[in-house]
Amino acid sequence: MKVTMTTALEPKDKLDAAAMVAVNGPEDGLLDWDQVDWDTAEKQVRRLRQRIFTASRDGDLRKVRNLQRLMLRCRSNALVAVRRVTQQNAGRNTAGVDGAVALWPEARSELARWVQQRSSSWVPMPVRRVFIPKAGGKRRPLGIPVIADRALQAVVLNALEPEWEARFEPRSYGFRPGRGCHDAIEAIFSTGKGPRSKRVWVLDADLAAAFDRIDHQMLLDRLGRFPARDHVRRWLKAGVIDRGRFAPTEEGTPQGGVISPLLMNVVLHGMEHAAGVRYLTGTHVGHSAPNSPVLVRYADDLVALCSSREQAEQVKARLADWLAPRGLAFNEDKTRIVHLSEGFDFLGFHVRRYSNGKLIIKPSKAAVKRFRRRLRTEMRDLRGGNAAMVISRLNPILRGWVAYYRTVVSKHTFTTIDSYLWWLTFKWAVRGHRNKSKKWMTARYYDAFNKARSDRWVFGDRDSGAYLTKTAWTKIVRHQMVDGFASPDDPDRAGYWAARKRRRKPPIDRWGLIQLERQRGRCPLCRQMLLHADHEPQSPDEWEQWITVVRSAIRRQAIIADQQAVTPNGPLASRLVHTHCARKAARRNEHARHPAAEPHGTSGFA
Repeated sequence: MKVTMTTALEPKDKLDAAAMVAVNGPEDGLLDWDQVDWDTAEKQVRRLRQRIFTASRDGDLRKVRNLQRLMLRCRSNALVAVRRVTQQNAGRNTAGVDGAVALWPEARSELARWVQQRSSSWVPMPVRRVFIPKAGGKRRPLGIPVIADRALQAVVLNALEPEWEARFEPRSYGFRPGRGCHDAIEAIFSTGKGPRSKRVWVLDADLAAAFDRIDHQMLLDRLGRFPARDHVRRWLKAGVIDRGRFAPTEEGTPQGGVISPLLMNVVLHGMEHAAGVRYLTGTHVGHSAPNSPVLVRYADDLVALCSSREQAEQVKARLADWLAPRGLAFNEDKTRIVHLSEGFDFLGFHVRRYSNGKLIIKPSKAAVKRFRRRLRTEMRDLRGGNAAMVISRLNPILRGWVAYYRTVVSKHTFTTIDSYLWWLTFKWAVRGHRNKSKKWMTARYYDAFNKARSDRWVFGDRDSGAYLTKTAWTKIVRHQMVDGFASPDDPDRAGYWAARKRRRKPPIDRWGLIQLERQRGRCPLCRQMLLHADHEPQSPDEWEQWITVVRSAIRRQAIIADQQAVTPNGPLASRLVHTHCARKAARRNEHARHPAAEPHGTSGFA
């Protein structure tokens, strides 16, 4: 499918007028993607989001709608949205049913112009159905929209999300900016910890195929007169292509869409009130009232901590009645009422209160079993490879897994994983050197490769000096739970979020952490955050992907410390830059040396 781009002028509004030329470039032609001032564009979008949030919090619905229309027309929003789906998102290389992606600067520029100027009459295309494995041998269906729909959804997301961020309940943690799985786990810990805790009965619930069963009319009614409501309706009714066959969608929203998680949260907003949760006011605002249940929700997974079994059963009955008009219901196979002393699994963690009154959270047995199976499969695939291949393949997997579980009681689990991995690597070595002795193999592959550790049983590559990281080296760092009603869109809490970001240490090497601090977390070429993400990774697989992407997207760049004070063979300094920024600078330098050279890449968006 071909999307035709035109050069219709953008409606001018007072918010964008001051920085129109700096951010948007010339209005009478295709903008130069590499010359966009992303810092200014991000600031404009962030400022508009904050204004929408403030108006929604104050109950000024008319102002909310006006600001949302402004956001939908804003070229900065179009630029940021296209950048998100074509450069930042992990699925940027994945095409929808039309097979189109926008990987070249010219294609991104054309897509951004189309999104802002000519997308109002766009008819969404069906999503492409793919399946990913789930626990228990089942498969989860995902719907991959075409690149045009993804960019439009990102534009609409920036207009709709801040309105609802001002309304969402304090213990809703799934797919919200600034919140994540660890906040949900910490909320459970803070509620159930201590021998005097009275909420010892747990409703551990799961919704059955929630994304696939959302009632469309209920969702649209909740959006009210949102300016892009018709866009949302078209996406809901677009249908799916599964193995070459079209199927209409009468209910549900496809997992895989940029806006789908937000729509799920909109539908489930009000669940705490329906469960009977009450909060204190005044100086204790945000704290649960005595004898009130505490409901912690992450997307369609939820836990309700209650004072008695009867209260837990009442909460379940209330929620069942509340979910029915929304087209949703409990998955009875995964929903149960248990005592804290029995323990339960939630988001890959096992939560249990022991006889001494301590509440201990650690990786669940199922999660450990899945991880061991993953390591076993990877080592089987690496038969015939060398040590460098083993290290390169396993290190992101190990670091991603420990990054997710480093906030709970995981030290013993990490040690057992290291022991299991040692046997896997030793068996791999034996298989590759059947005629060598065990002493020869240990001398070849194991040594104190990590000079900061007095451990001579580290698997490594003697040629490069690279080694396999051990999970037990990871420090246990408690996660600080986000404040109940705090949102990054709240301008009054800007200082809170800035301090929160400073306290976080990403799971990267020591040199990278030092350099990040020196550069204040920003790329010196574009002034954008080096490790910026809308949402922190929310699973071991996402952390693995994050670490892999960061390793390829951020690199050390050798530069001359002072070109006037040193010789060509003088001292070098290092800094961290985005890989795409380094490529852009290289192209700019090449163009300066050869002015007649034409840029490479596609000139259109197909």
